[in-house]
Amino acid sequence: METTRIAVIGGSGLYAMPELTDVTHQTVETPFGQPSAEIVVGTLRGKRVAFLPRHGIGHIYTPSTVPYRANITALKMMGVRFIIAVNACGSLREDYAPGDIVIPDQLVDFTKADRGRTFFDTGIVGHVSAADPFSRELNALVAESVRRVGGTVHEGGTYVTIEGPRFSTRGESHIFRQWGCSIIGMTTSPEAFLAHEAEIAYTTMSHVTDYDVWHVSEAPVTVEMVIEVMHRNLETAQKAIADAVERLDEALDLPAHHTLDNAIMTDRTRIPRETLSRLRPIIGRLFAD
Repeated sequence: METTRIAVIGGSGLYAMPELTDVTHQTVETPFGQPSAEIVVGTLRGKRVAFLPRHGIGHIYTPSTVPYRANITALKMMGVRFIIAVNACGSLREDYAPGDIVIPDQLVDFTKADRGRTFFDTGIVGHVSAADPFSRELNALVAESVRRVGGTVHEGGTYVTIEGPRFSTRGESHIFRQWGCSIIGMTTSPEAFLAHEAEIAYTTMSHVTDYDVWHVSEAPVTVEMVIEVMHRNLETAQKAIADAVERLDEALDLPAHHTLDNAIMTDRTRIPRETLSRLRPIIGRLFAD
C-alpha cells in the first residue's frame, strides 16, 4: 500500500485536474469494510495525494449510507495526516451567497440514522474532546489558498449536518437559522468526527450552492441548482487544493494529531482482543508496546 500524508475527500472531478500525474489506484480493505471506491493517488505539485470520492463512482451512496468509518480507516492505513474535504452546502446567512466558499469552524450533528458515529462503539470506551472538530491550522491554510486563487471565502461559521437525502422544510431551515447555524449539508457528520478520532487534521471547503429554503426571494434548492454551482466552482476548488497541497508542510505536528491522548477510559486488560484488532489502524500508536 502506498503511503500518502495528504488526502482529499469529495467528488470525482477533484482528481481530474490537469496537474495530477503518476496516477495509481489503490484498493484498501479495512476492518470496517471497503471504502466508497478505489483511492486514486497522484502527484500534485511534488507531493503524493490520495483522492477519495465520498459517494462512490457514479454517486451511488446516499449521505446516510456512505461508509464513513471505512473511508477514514482506509486513509489512516495509508498514512494520511491531513484531509481536505469538499462538499456542497446551503447558506443560512444572507452574506454567505451562492458561489462563495465557507471554511466552517464548528459543527452540529442533526443526523438521525447511525452512520457509524464513532470508532468507539463497543468493547472500548474513548471520550474524545470535540470542542473544535476542525483543524484551525488547516482551516487557515485552505482559506488562504481559496483567496490566492481568486475565490470568495468566508472563514468561520457553524455547519449543521442533516440526514438527507431530502432537502429541508422551510420550518426546519428557519429553526437552524435561529440556532445560529451558518451553512447546512448532509455529509460532514460523522466524517469530521471520525477523522478527529483517527488523529487526522481535517478541514472542509464548503461550496454554497443555494440559500436552502428560508430565503423567500430566492427559489428553493434543487438538484439542478446544486450541480450547476458545483460545476462552476470546480476549477476554483482544484486550484485551491493544489495551492494548499503545495504550501502544506507534511511534517507539521498539530493538536489534531494528538486527540487520543488520555481519551481511552477502558482498562487495557479488559479490551477484547477482537476490538483491539479492529481498531488497530486507529489507536495503534497507543498500544505500540
